[in-house]
Amino acid sequence: MTISIGSDHAGFEYKQKLIEFMIGKGIQVIDHGTDSDRSADYPDHVHPVARDVEEEEATFGVVLCGSGNGVAMTANKHQSIRAALCWNRELAELGRRHNNANVLALPARFISYDLAQELFEVFISTPFEGGRHLRRVLKMPVKC
Repeated sequence: MTISIGSDHAGFEYKQKLIEFMIGKGIQVIDHGTDSDRSADYPDHVHPVARDVEEEEATFGVVLCGSGNGVAMTANKHQSIRAALCWNRELAELGRRHNNANVLALPARFISYDLAQELFEVFISTPFEGGRHLRRVLKMPVKC
């Protein structure tokens, strides 16, 4: 499994800890920064994550910022990305099970690191249920 990850300054600390955790679990990691807690613009670090997932260079993406909203909105600009903003276990599970989410967006200023790690584990281990949910997921992209 390969995970592409990116954050702004607000998500930097959690990003670093998540990377260490992933590597410890034998997960390949593509780190798109930011590389410090200095102010950074999240789109610069989220678009590369979304591209990695779109181009199947990564199995899943993880994006972090203070609220999680900016990174989720940015990732979801990509046609084949389904970023789920999660702050509890049920949202992470349902994002995968019902929506086939392929990017996990985390609000670093509103959850603990331990919860962020738990949400990541739930996200990557929950399969997409398919069935009636597949029909809905297939309707998500805008058809121009």
